[in-house]
Amino acid sequence: MKEKVRDTFNQMANAYEHSVDSDNLYNAEYERPAMMERVPENLTGKKVLDAGCAAGWYTLQLMKRGAEVVAIDMSPEMAEAAKRRVEDHAQVLCLDLEEALPFEDESFDFILSSLTLHYLKDWEGTFTEFHRVLKPGGSFLFSVHHPLTDIRLLDSPEYFSTELIIDEWKKDGKMFKVPFYRRPLNEILNRTLAHFELVQVVEPLPTEAFRERDPERFERLMKEPNFLIVDAKKKTVIS
Repeated sequence: MKEKVRDTFNQMANAYEHSVDSDNLYNAEYERPAMMERVPENLTGKKVLDAGCAAGWYTLQLMKRGAEVVAIDMSPEMAEAAKRRVEDHAQVLCLDLEEALPFEDESFDFILSSLTLHYLKDWEGTFTEFHRVLKPGGSFLFSVHHPLTDIRLLDSPEYFSTELIIDEWKKDGKMFKVPFYRRPLNEILNRTLAHFELVQVVEPLPTEAFRERDPERFERLMKEPNFLIVDAKKKTVIS
């Protein structure tokens, strides 16, 4: 599974680098505006981990707000695309979030993970590492596919299970089979609560620019969410 995810995103790296920022409304006019509303305007003096950086869009935005950014992605091609975007202004590493992170304890003020965690089957090790490298009171902001949306992609869904889905995405005129996991809402929240305190749970709404460019999908998103955003902070005692 891990190798399949890596290979798929290696193949899609060119699209993420050159077209996703403007062409994919679910990124540009839905997930990203909602996430950025929850990122402090001034990150000067703060060290931020962009966990699952893809082609570096968030890395650049965090830099613009003054942060010292370390960006990581398991796809070598995505990491190279991120390096081209930010040049030498951020540290970009090719790392697997299911492995131990090569960072000292309490070394980051903020962790951001955009649409990445649903590619991991088990969050326990990853969240343990995120908790370890976050400073006391540090923030953890992440987005994932909404569990009630992805369940419709399954022929015989079992809501309370963590289920593998193979979806088909069109990027740059090509079709890609993309694997990811759908997990129930209680698993998303309880796994977070085991390591962090919840600040806010957000089911985002599309922007007016989304409505202007695609009224049909805008109305669909106004009735049923596609993504889920969790805003949390480091717990001092793990339950």
